Amino acid sequence: MILTKSKILEEIKKGSVKIEPFSEEQVTAASIDLHLGNVFKVLVKAGHSIIVDNELTDAEQYAKPIHLKEEETITIQPNETILGVTKEKVTFPSDIAGRIEGRSRFARIGLGVHITSGFIHPGADNIQVLEISNMSPNELVLKPGLKICQIVLERCEGGETYAGKFQGQTEP
Repeated sequence: MILTKSKILEEIKKGSVKIEPFSEEQVTAASIDLHLGNVFKVLVKAGHSIIVDNELTDAEQYAKPIHLKEEETITIQPNETILGVTKEKVTFPSDIAGRIEGRSRFARIGLGVHITSGFIHPGADNIQVLEISNMSPNELVLKPGLKICQIVLERCEGGETYAGKFQGQTEP
């Protein structure tokens, strides 16, 4: 079941859902807007084929970290994907999960915010990594602080807590 504005605010007020930093204006009819952080990883050409299998654990060697100051921008070339983060840290209880969704105003110019990993597990406690893709024929320029995506909260049946590799992450 998807939570609407009144239920989202109820969960935030009782402290079970935490968004830090947070402003009530971020909550819309059935989602919470999140802002683009200032830490990125730009994918670099490996110079060889990358074997994609379950042993692929060190993706770090295929990405260059970039930290921007608040007034700086980053340009995404056509057909390029970079990793970014949300400014907000998201904390969920064991009975709420979420989904990262793009914003239609940006999708209309070819900007995507996640490729395939838009699911936020129940019990998550971290910033969210975004797989930001430019699917347009134009360069797209992004600035930290941009309201780039939204999360939709869903109530889970039962309760589980995510304890995977990315729990507590602070960088992409």
